[in-house]
Parts: sequence; C-alpha cells; structure tokens
Amino acid sequence: MPRYEYRCRSCGDTFELNRPMAESGAPAACPAGHDDTVKLLSAVAVGGTATGPAPGSGGGGGGGCCGGGCCG
Repeated sequence: MPRYEYRCRSCGDTFELNRPMAESGAPAACPAGHDDTVKLLSAVAVGGTATGPAPGSGGGGGGGCCGGGCCG
C-alpha cells in the first residue's frame, strides 16, 4: 500500500499515512487532530544517479541484437 506524506498547516507537523491509491486525494487529519493539512509531493528514488546508471546495472542498453552491440 502506498505511503503518502502530509503537512499540517495549523501546527506544522509532518506525518505519513498508508492508504490505497484511490484515497490519495482524500482529506487527512494530523495526529494532533487538525484538519487543515496538505499532501506533500514525494520524490521517488528509482536508482542510478544524475551522472550515470546505477552500479551493477551494466550501463544500460538492454538486450537484443542492437542493445547487445552486434549491430554494425
């Protein structure tokens, strides 16, 4: 189940909730009981770096003839 991060505008607390994707836009009360919250945009790390592929990934290219380097 996805985890979403929220911030309370009343007290400034940041908290996370596990909820189905279908409920991702539903209102969320902070742990202190305040209702004025906003869902934060979360960054997802997929792998790799800004300068190249993830270590151990073989440098990309995929499989097949052209991905394997057998094309002229």
